[in-house]
Amino acid sequence: MRAGATPMDSRARLWNDAPPMANGLALAPQKGLLAALKDALPAILLALAFRAACYAAMTALALWNELRPAPTLPDTLLAHLPYVGFVDRVNYLAWLFCYLPLAAIFLVTEPRRWVRYMITGGLVSLARGVCIALTGLGPPDPLHAGAGLSGKGFWPAYLDLLSPIGVFANGSARAYLTQDLFFSGHAATTFLLLLYLWRRPVLRWVALLGHLLMVASVLLAHLHYSVDIVGAWAFTFALFALREWSPRGAPGH
Repeated sequence: MRAGATPMDSRARLWNDAPPMANGLALAPQKGLLAALKDALPAILLALAFRAACYAAMTALALWNELRPAPTLPDTLLAHLPYVGFVDRVNYLAWLFCYLPLAAIFLVTEPRRWVRYMITGGLVSLARGVCIALTGLGPPDPLHAGAGLSGKGFWPAYLDLLSPIGVFANGSARAYLTQDLFFSGHAATTFLLLLYLWRRPVLRWVALLGHLLMVASVLLAHLHYSVDIVGAWAFTFALFALREWSPRGAPGH
């Protein structure tokens, strides 16, 4: 440790080295936004392909999990929260509203870091798929859960779940997936976006608000156990730290 340094100077560099700021919104390198996006385009396309492949793998595991019987467990928090049908009906559209604009701003202003974010998001999806298959929890509120795979074959349901139109317009995820519980995808995706935007003063608070809305949404819709939220925080932060953590004083830092 250098002379005069404190132990705090050796903490993990999770939030440091923020890019230049303009009104709280970080800008891409000085060559310009479009030029930076063009330079990063191959990496962006590869990151999107990786993220899509991870989502497909996670969805397959979640759908396979629907074929198994699973118990409904007691939940202290959910027992005191009312089921709100409106929140349940708009849940996936609300996630899109909270997630997509921020992710798009992130892409345009920091394309290279956005690529790292998408890779981390893919890893979170894979971890979620494995956890769903390992836990096998039943729906926390069977009375308001979807029908699952009743009367629907695996492959037609799977293809419907891979389609954005099927998920956001037709409600396929709400209909077919009733046991994709530990851990929450709504909480994990918005929390990961918050972690990557934390060093950006304006976007940080918007992302935090969106994440809290999603946490409230899945609980009020009785889509998840409370432990699914805690699990999302734990797994997402662990993967974020593994990807982005580096001690001060390490080579290149």
